Amino acid sequence: MEAYQQIVLMAASRLLSYPTREDLRDVQVMVETMEGPEAVKRTARDAAASICRMPLHDLQELYVETFDMNEKLSLYLSAHEFGDSPKRGAALIRLQKTVSQAGYERVGNELADYIPLLYELIAVTSDEINHERLLNRLGAVTQRIFNQVPETSPYHLVFSMLMQEVFETPSQSDLEKMEQEREEADLEELPYPIMYG
Repeated sequence: MEAYQQIVLMAASRLLSYPTREDLRDVQVMVETMEGPEAVKRTARDAAASICRMPLHDLQELYVETFDMNEKLSLYLSAHEFGDSPKRGAALIRLQKTVSQAGYERVGNELADYIPLLYELIAVTSDEINHERLLNRLGAVTQRIFNQVPETSPYHLVFSMLMQEVFETPSQSDLEKMEQEREEADLEELPYPIMYG
């Protein structure tokens, strides 16, 4: 992985985390000082500017509305891969093991499959064996989110940047396979009323 791709992943990790002034400042410094092809630097600066120019409170509201209130834009890898399947728990355990083996220490209380955390993990660790599989998984999920996020959203440019500069575009069959493995929650009403008394 090229150094500029690591910076793109780090910037995306911060831009896709719950917005704070500190993270937004860090991103601006990252994209202004990054080295690499001019087109990549321009793309990174545009993506950062689309988010950093918003007032913080408005950005926080948009973040919650975009990622917390919309299942298709969830920032949890296993939610995209498995939905509400029981397989999701086992996937989380395996992912936590991968994160720990890479020597990466999580900060905060996010689950091991939190996509911004995984972007940062890949950017700062060098476990190429596990990275290749994780990059493929993240590429498919990042593409899935990119396909769903409205073009009018400032977050659209972040996912566009990731798909242009870091991830290979997954095949249509990979995306279809992921959709087939997802299980939706059973939200049908029960055939009889439940009375609690």
